[in-house]
Amino acid sequence: MRERNAEFRSEQQRKRVHRCAQGVETVDFFNLLTGPELLEMTESHLPEHRERLYPPTVALSMFMKQALNVDSSCQKAVNGWAAQRAAEGLHVQSVRTGGYCKARQRLPVAMVTALTRETGRLLSVGARRSWRWRGRTVKLVDGTGISMPDTPQNQASYPQPHSQATGVGFPLMRLVAVVCLATGALIDAAIGPHEGKGSSELGLLRGLGKAFSAGDLVLADALYCNYFVIASMLAAGVDVLFEQHGARMTDFRRGTSLSVRDHVVRLAKPQRPRWMTVPQYAEFAAAITVREVKVDGQVLLTSLLNPRNVNKGELHQLYARRWDVELDLRNIKTTLGVEVLRCQTPTMIVKELWVHLLAYNLIRLLMAQAALEVRVQPRELSFKHTVQLWTEWTAHRSGRRAHTATLFELIGQRRVGNRPGRIEPRARKRRPKPYAWLKIPRAEAREHVRAYGHL
Repeated sequence: MRERNAEFRSEQQRKRVHRCAQGVETVDFFNLLTGPELLEMTESHLPEHRERLYPPTVALSMFMKQALNVDSSCQKAVNGWAAQRAAEGLHVQSVRTGGYCKARQRLPVAMVTALTRETGRLLSVGARRSWRWRGRTVKLVDGTGISMPDTPQNQASYPQPHSQATGVGFPLMRLVAVVCLATGALIDAAIGPHEGKGSSELGLLRGLGKAFSAGDLVLADALYCNYFVIASMLAAGVDVLFEQHGARMTDFRRGTSLSVRDHVVRLAKPQRPRWMTVPQYAEFAAAITVREVKVDGQVLLTSLLNPRNVNKGELHQLYARRWDVELDLRNIKTTLGVEVLRCQTPTMIVKELWVHLLAYNLIRLLMAQAALEVRVQPRELSFKHTVQLWTEWTAHRSGRRAHTATLFELIGQRRVGNRPGRIEPRARKRRPKPYAWLKIPRAEAREHVRAYGHL
């Protein structure tokens, strides 16, 4: 009897998923998650639930809408859902945010992370050959820091840097992302505290081995030019192109010379790091063979050893595209507002971050579809323009759904500027307002104001 009830609930849940997939006017984003590749994964992660005002599919859709809106408050999301229900002739019960916030808490993190990784994988695998570098999949790697509200729970999981005084700093998370060069899709990511054992960018990268496949080419900055990273990639059949680490001297008189400032050299295995166990250390080869080239004063290290296949200039041009991952992280942090997260607990912080990453991949999906329609590279289209157009498109449509070809045509009209070698100072001309820095806990500052008035 119990098995029959479980099977009945599963069947009912599956029907609700299909109803949501067909009722695109009700849920804007969920139709992108219910294609044949993602439908089964979505169903497997949906928790058992009653028919509520905010079932998981609706809650996830609203959560992603928050990620793409400038006003990302829960009240704005609930108001939009209420207005949408009223426009569809459905009963509007309340615009209080409590029910929606509880629905967000019930969303499984595993569901959001799995959908993010799968959408990134599908976009990367489905990239056209003309979008790839010589037909190969190139993956960018980089890390960044993300701030969040200063709550005791967040501080416990993501402590603030030691350089900040107690009570005036903010919890800080480290994020390492693997991004597809061809489409800009986020393939995978790892998060952890900004400080502490195993929380460095290299430490987080070690947990992302499944993001790389044999035949891939990894592009990253000098921080990742590490013997053990390179050896791990080579053992997995993955090629690398890194900038040489500044702490290492490159002597082009050594090894086998290929041309001027271009040689193949053997790198000996360094001493065992403290974080690595003896058995792990023994698994690495005693030496690896790499190629080092110097172009325009920059030393690059790669596993692409044959100069007839890839010359120095081509390596230099390819490495210049590493900057794309900086722009991708800027789109995630600045355009989507991930630089400072809003949730009050570590569990919701992780969920909020992955929902933003899922929304990012769905925008990249729209850009890839638009690139196919207008016959350009996805990297030539504007991410911010696509976000703005999609949010307006879903907010102002009425009755019958507008043809998606029009949407893709409009996305394809806005191209990003081609500005190779662009240099801009990291400085602002407009001065900020002359407020003093808060260097004591806010509660103490309030008491000071009550006692002595504002400074």
